[in-house]
Amino acid sequence: MSAITLTPKALYEEVAEQLRQRIFRRELEPGSWIDELKIAEEFGISRTPLREALKVLAAEGLVTMKVRRGAYVTEMSEKDLRDVYHLLSLLESDAAGVVAERATPEQQQTLRDLHAELESAAGNREAFFSVNERFHMALLDMADNRWRSQMVADLRKVMKLNRHNSLFKQGRIEDSLSEHRAILDAMLARDPEGTRRAMQAHFAQGLQAAT
Repeated sequence: MSAITLTPKALYEEVAEQLRQRIFRRELEPGSWIDELKIAEEFGISRTPLREALKVLAAEGLVTMKVRRGAYVTEMSEKDLRDVYHLLSLLESDAAGVVAERATPEQQQTLRDLHAELESAAGNREAFFSVNERFHMALLDMADNRWRSQMVADLRKVMKLNRHNSLFKQGRIEDSLSEHRAILDAMLARDPEGTRRAMQAHFAQGLQAAT
């Protein structure tokens, strides 16, 4: 098997990103054992940078290290999922309220444009996932609190372990779009409290669909 060519950035970071994307694509399923020897051979690297990469993924919650058994892709329990959605709801509703109050006309237009992309992507789940995440991360950027943005980014990585389950449910994409319209309408009306409530409702409905 030919080795995969890796970029010159820190080797373990590139390995972590390769594995992260495999986890998100379900090429490495939740609960599956990560075969270090096989992956090291495939990447054409020693096990040292691979183990450093696994530590990064473990810190993000994507990988679980088990004593004398190695690394496994994390499985999300229902409690895990509820905990993640609870925190995301708190953090993102707070950010959305800030944006409703402070957004410039240019930022409001950016959100309109992203929402239009989201509407157009309704027939393509992967595109919908991508635009949806861009919309949420744009809100966080506009709210301008790097600590909150980092926490949300880490939580969203973990949420991707379960992301397909929720949107595969019949009608969930249409419901999600309706919830996004409510968020955007309240935000453009500069109604911080209404925006927070709309974002909280969005996460509550997302959790219901995911469990």
